[in-house]
Amino acid sequence: MIFIHSLADVQSKSIGENSKIWQFCVVLAGANIGRNCNINAQVFIENDVIIGDNVTVKSGVQLWDGIRIEDNVFIGPNATFTNDLMPRSKQYPENFSSIIIKKNASIGANATLLPGITIGKGAMIGAGAVVTKNVPDNAVVTGNPAKIIRYIK
Repeated sequence: MIFIHSLADVQSKSIGENSKIWQFCVVLAGANIGRNCNINAQVFIENDVIIGDNVTVKSGVQLWDGIRIEDNVFIGPNATFTNDLMPRSKQYPENFSSIIIKKNASIGANATLLPGITIGKGAMIGAGAVVTKNVPDNAVVTGNPAKIIRYIK
């Protein structure tokens, strides 16, 4: 059974079984959300977004076109994703850059991810980190710009 709060605006029909979408969320028609996901209050999900199974997206997150999130990913509150390296008002690139979050990765609260990067399997992005380049599998990164501080198993 899928739970969609009565105060959410969910236009997508591609939502997996046992997923929950809470109040004040907007999910556009082209978005694809996997099974057993928890999309917390005040999340915006654009059309060209794919979310795997067992993903948690905490409040205040916006997922823009081109974002790919694999299974078992945690995205902390107010994490910021970007998809345009040179944004200008009313000027759009031919293609938006993607961000790929691999399986079992975690993104800390208020982290910022620049366009065109991949977060490796099992990686951990510390709260408030500014991620400007790819993060390897199982790496823990913190700071601005984010730097590897250790690896986890």
